[in-house]
Amino acid sequence: MTNINNIQLINLPVVEDSRGNLAFIQEEYIPFSFKRVYYLFDVPSTSARGGHSHILQNELIISLSGSFEVIVDDGTTKKSFLLNKPNIGLHIPTGLWRELENFSSGAVCLVIAEDIFDEADYIRDYDEFLASKK
Repeated sequence: MTNINNIQLINLPVVEDSRGNLAFIQEEYIPFSFKRVYYLFDVPSTSARGGHSHILQNELIISLSGSFEVIVDDGTTKKSFLLNKPNIGLHIPTGLWRELENFSSGAVCLVIAEDIFDEADYIRDYDEFLASKK
């Protein structure tokens, strides 16, 4: 069963150059193959995103610009991660509840998802999430 200890911060490769840095994502650097990339932007600082768990899908969350907090919950323990560097990704395996909040002005959140969007893969009710852990 997935728990909070399965979460990992992943350092993405960076090519440093006097003209600016270049970070890149290839499957060999993350622990899953991916089929979808999406991003959140213009999120008001008082808003929260996420609020769900995935049954089968891994995700990698990266702050491309600005900062935000990711609160991850395994049904027993919660842990908070501040993402504020574009070369650090937070790998969230399946079966963990996540909430994103405290977005700074201009924050851009990039998500690398293991599969295409499928509503059946989401648990959006926290009580249902807790029941799935039993």
